[in-house]
Amino acid sequence: MMGITDRKLRQKEEVRANILDSAWEMVMAEGWQSLSIRKIADAIEYSVPVIYSHFENKDGILLEFNKKGFEILVEGMEAAKAGQKDPAEQIRAMAKAYWDFAFNNKEYYQLMYGLGIPTCDVVKKIPVMARFNAAIIDSVKELIPIDKQGITDPFLKFHSFWSMLHGLISINMLGADNSKHPVPAEDVLNDVVCGFIKGIIS
Repeated sequence: MMGITDRKLRQKEEVRANILDSAWEMVMAEGWQSLSIRKIADAIEYSVPVIYSHFENKDGILLEFNKKGFEILVEGMEAAKAGQKDPAEQIRAMAKAYWDFAFNNKEYYQLMYGLGIPTCDVVKKIPVMARFNAAIIDSVKELIPIDKQGITDPFLKFHSFWSMLHGLISINMLGADNSKHPVPAEDVLNDVVCGFIKGIIS
């Protein structure tokens, strides 16, 4: 039989889940800018203090979605990497998984990267990002030729890889290709990734 403490804990978790579910529905319908503590409270018929008893502020709610987004992203990238043995193919697979995540989960991606690459402070609050970093850096380290060990900085290459993907996705997500001869976006992705890999091994 469930004790009083267990029942209270379960009720608290249910309220927290209801808050996040309502916030997500609001985001899907109206975008991230629409989100507010007051609107969430009205939607699920809770008082504003109840919302604040679970989340310090709106940023606390957004952080939960940031964490969820990175969990989905990292799991997809790790699965893509696990299917390849060659480090160059691992990098290609992770780039494709990153790309697919962005366009299959636009709401998450736009929140996660709304202000560009996450800061160190944000990274500290989202532990799963350590796995994101490791997935890429480990493959980059393995790709670096023996004669370039100690010369090529894998952490620099990691940031170049991430910035390259984010910039390319941002351009396509905003529909900024106004050229007279548009090229399929994934062809550009493949070309950029090939150039990144060639720059390391050559």
